[in-house]
Amino acid sequence: MSEDRVDYVTQASAELPQNPKSYNKLSIGLHWLMVLLFVAVYATIECRTFFERGTDMRNLLKEWHFILGLTIFTLVWLRLAVRVLKPAPPILPSPPQWQTLLARLVHAVLYALMIGMPIAGWLILSGEGKPIPFWGLELPALIGPNKDLAHEIEELHELFGKVGYFLIALHAVAALVHHYVIKDNTLVRMLK
Repeated sequence: MSEDRVDYVTQASAELPQNPKSYNKLSIGLHWLMVLLFVAVYATIECRTFFERGTDMRNLLKEWHFILGLTIFTLVWLRLAVRVLKPAPPILPSPPQWQTLLARLVHAVLYALMIGMPIAGWLILSGEGKPIPFWGLELPALIGPNKDLAHEIEELHELFGKVGYFLIALHAVAALVHHYVIKDNTLVRMLK
């Protein structure tokens, strides 16, 4: 590496905050956008039950469920890239190791759901031979028509949707416990 390159890297590294107290603005914005998208994805699929099968409103809610789920799938890749490039600021005071490991596990499973659930939805529509809507586009099918396989994937999709409810609640409760009981900076890092 040339001296000029070394100096540039050293200078750029020196300009980065060494111990930031909060997440960067992009991470914070993506986090809260994903929260809103999760609420909308779950709300659209739950609210569909208020309408009879085959009605326009029920079909519209299902379509929005797919569109918003695929939006999560699209944004999660940006979120993961930002997480790699801009690591999380430390929790102060440092939590016990078991809490750190549990938090990492929950985050990993949440990310897996943000990737796996939309793919499952895409597979379900593909297997049912239905169009895959995405903001005015029609995405290609991932598999050929296969209603039996689509039904099996749908059952798993619903099961993991219930797991998602639990993990989201656990994530939110843990943040509140850290803020109000433990009184560390866990929640504040995602607010400022």
